[in-house]
Amino acid sequence: MASYFTLEIYTPYRLFFSEPVEMIVLAIADGEIGILAGHDRFTAPVKCCVARIKDKSGVWKPLFLADGIIEVKRHQSVILAGSAEWPEEIDYERVVSSKKDAEEILERETFRFETAAAKQKLNRASVRLKTLKAAGRIDSC
Repeated sequence: MASYFTLEIYTPYRLFFSEPVEMIVLAIADGEIGILAGHDRFTAPVKCCVARIKDKSGVWKPLFLADGIIEVKRHQSVILAGSAEWPEEIDYERVVSSKKDAEEILERETFRFETAAAKQKLNRASVRLKTLKAAGRIDSC
């Protein structure tokens, strides 16, 4: 029988998610990690990624997570993220436009601060597209 732990995901604007889950898989600074109930305690930076949650019914749900931090305890994990979105909350046209804008800025090779911001914007747009693909809402990125 599977064990569950409480997963809470907060963004600056809302409590995005708070439910018992079997597992979450996400990207941290050292690579991808899967967290189950009873995991050793740790705190780590979360990278912008397509995270996957396995709920109590055994269904995997993809979601977009922006950069943040995770605190893992034996029976609870808390993620503070800059943004979190379910695939149905992602506006495909807006993401494609954002990706195009970032690519244009990078082609111009402007100031360093603009280039750094454009790289982050491009990464977020690419990850959002991967989230839509993981949910089967688009065919390719």
